[in-house]
Amino acid sequence: MKLYSQKTLFLSVAATAFLVCLATIKFTSRNSNNFSEDTVTEESDSSSQTSEDLILETNTPVLKIDDSSARFTLDEQQNISVYEKCNEAVVNITTQVMGYNWFYEPVYTSSGSGSGSIIDKRGYVVTNVHVIENASVITISLSDGSSYEGKIVGQDKESDIAVLKFEVPQNVVLKTISFGDATNLKVGQKVIAIGNPFGLERTMTTGIISGLGRPIQESQNVIIRNMIQTDAAINPGNSGGPLLDSQGRMIGINTIIYSKSGSSSGVGFAIPVSTARRVVSDLLKFGKVNRGVMKLDLIQNTARIANYAGYNISTGMIVSRVRNGSRAGQAGIQGGTQAVKYGTFNPQTIYLGGDIIVAIDNIEITKLADYYSALESKVPGDSVNVTVIRRGKKQTLKVVLEASDTSSY
Repeated sequence: MKLYSQKTLFLSVAATAFLVCLATIKFTSRNSNNFSEDTVTEESDSSSQTSEDLILETNTPVLKIDDSSARFTLDEQQNISVYEKCNEAVVNITTQVMGYNWFYEPVYTSSGSGSGSIIDKRGYVVTNVHVIENASVITISLSDGSSYEGKIVGQDKESDIAVLKFEVPQNVVLKTISFGDATNLKVGQKVIAIGNPFGLERTMTTGIISGLGRPIQESQNVIIRNMIQTDAAINPGNSGGPLLDSQGRMIGINTIIYSKSGSSSGVGFAIPVSTARRVVSDLLKFGKVNRGVMKLDLIQNTARIANYAGYNISTGMIVSRVRNGSRAGQAGIQGGTQAVKYGTFNPQTIYLGGDIIVAIDNIEITKLADYYSALESKVPGDSVNVTVIRRGKKQTLKVVLEASDTSSY
């Protein structure tokens, strides 16, 4: 057994402790460096991924594009395609109305603007009647900045459709918009409107069909039936412009907005192309719409007249006179026999005691606008079922419509 002195034992323990501490410090330093390097590497990788391949977990579907190199979605490409195909066929229509000053000299008293669609390369443009109403001068401006004087070929207030024409220079080839088909339209279908709202030429807006078959009263005596309701933004200046389907075909003519402010509120209406096609055809052929009529003189029934005459209803159209030899007379519709003066400042003679028309082909007739609207799509030779009140009882008569003329009683 080897013996150590106290001094030797102390030095040995001190040396051993020093070596243990040194080893511990070195091990800790190495682990710290390794951790730091690993952390830097991970942060670098994370930073690289964030700047180049950031992937977020969402549930929003990605719209399809044609290929990975394309910049636009299919929906965007469709919008762009329709606009490029049709925008040059949309014209800006400006009007000036002539009046007289205090010296009875002719002056322009007001002006207006709207939109239209070129439907024929010969320079025919379809628009709304209210766009050109009372206009003395009509100017049609094209996409290239050129302007031409427009002439009225024909206009039809019952449908609010007018056809204009301008002379096309020989070296100019016009872009046109073709009529589509309104028979298979569906609520929810995408639509595109192009027009000139607030003078901003060829502005495009998109939306959907919000409703179909809407009867809208446009003026005191005009109700347009089967109108297309859309939420595509339609503003002042859009009137007369096209409502297009996703293939760039005209399915309607933008006409009316419902708004308290005068700007778009998401409720706009367009005349269906089925009506436009029929009306435009007649306007081009005859300069007017060849619409079937009943040759009657009608008076709006009111509470005052009903009270005076003893009628049991205060709505409908009173038959004052039936024209001699007319189809309506042959069908049995009866006019009044009691002549009375009606009116305060400009009294006229009306005849009471005859039939009161309350329905045509099951369309209720309460006012003159209803009457015109029920016959708007009819042509001479068509038959209609006319429901009348005669001496307090309902009767239904079948009447063959005829062409309008100026025949006398």
